[in-house]
Amino acid sequence: MSELLPYGRQSIDDADIAAVVRALKSDFLTSGPEVEAFEREFSAYVGARHAIAMSNATTALHVAMRISGVGPGDRVLTSPNTFLASANCAAYVGAIPDFVDVHPVSHNLDAEALRSTWSDDVKAVVAVAYAGQSADMPRIAEFARSRSAAVIEDASHGTGGGFVHDGRAWKLGGHPWADMTVFSFHPVKTLTTGEGGMLVTDNDEFARQARLLRSHGVERDRGRFQGFGTDTGPLGERGPWVYEMQDLGYNYRITDLQCALGRSQLAKLDGFIARRREIVEAYNTAFADLEWLSVPGTLREADRDHVSWHLYTVEIDFERIGRTRTAVMQALRDQGVGSQVLYIPVHLQPWYRQTYGYTPGKCPVAEQFYARCLSLPLYPLLTDEDVARVAKAVRALV
Repeated sequence: MSELLPYGRQSIDDADIAAVVRALKSDFLTSGPEVEAFEREFSAYVGARHAIAMSNATTALHVAMRISGVGPGDRVLTSPNTFLASANCAAYVGAIPDFVDVHPVSHNLDAEALRSTWSDDVKAVVAVAYAGQSADMPRIAEFARSRSAAVIEDASHGTGGGFVHDGRAWKLGGHPWADMTVFSFHPVKTLTTGEGGMLVTDNDEFARQARLLRSHGVERDRGRFQGFGTDTGPLGERGPWVYEMQDLGYNYRITDLQCALGRSQLAKLDGFIARRREIVEAYNTAFADLEWLSVPGTLREADRDHVSWHLYTVEIDFERIGRTRTAVMQALRDQGVGSQVLYIPVHLQPWYRQTYGYTPGKCPVAEQFYARCLSLPLYPLLTDEDVARVAKAVRALV
């Protein structure tokens, strides 16, 4: 059997390794100049005023909940077609995670379903960019903000991607329809720092709070203490060593080693995205005549050239081809092709069913998509021969 092609993997080269080695040889291993430089470069890339690097996207979502003022008695709406963290972040602060069914084409939170699911206790909406494709952020924001709810964009899948609105292209994280946007840099994502995440915002106060909560709620304003005596600390001390805990924060910091890798990866991000789009188009062409398989679509045709594809997820009519999904995955694996199911709808997970009483039928479109979905290999290191091998293995299923 040929070497297994996984559904996703990192793309690391000698430049990435050299960047990490330089950081290792520097004076800072964490909370140093590489973190600050990565934040500056990332905010400039997406077009946001502030970028705050964190240990991962889950911690960034948790901080976004805190900044939004979400707490016990509040409800947070998100998509069921996502990783657990998009909903768990609400539970972390004592709020109720709830779910809005998805659009049948984009498989993202449906703006129309949002209206019918709404209740007066909703405090925030977490709109996920599944597979890299943006949710309908302008429509979601218009409705949510008219109800005084915060809008958080979970773009963990969509680093570098965007969408078109009123003839203008917008980057995820760099548009006006989200109060905060969160990105993930896990190894299978478009850009990696090993583990890591980013919160971006145009709101100065949100950025200040995010930096505070990232590091134990501690504030160190060295500029205030220049002169050794013009300011006092919490116990009346005077000096440049003084720090003040202003809030109950966390240790959600990221290291200089990770950010050195992130900066190197960011320089190649456009190339990564372009290669992913080439592979998606090759797959779409190869599968176009298969009546039992549906390829990914976009909410708007104009968005096709702006999506940063993280996943290539097809829908397969398993009953029609007379095979279970498990059997299909094994048949592909026998040909050296890995695959994955992304995702089991969050509201059907045992903890959510036991805690909130959610049952099958709550989000029928998402549940139907789950029953048919399968993600195939997609990452920049795939060669044209690899892509052809995947296509051949899929076509051989019937």
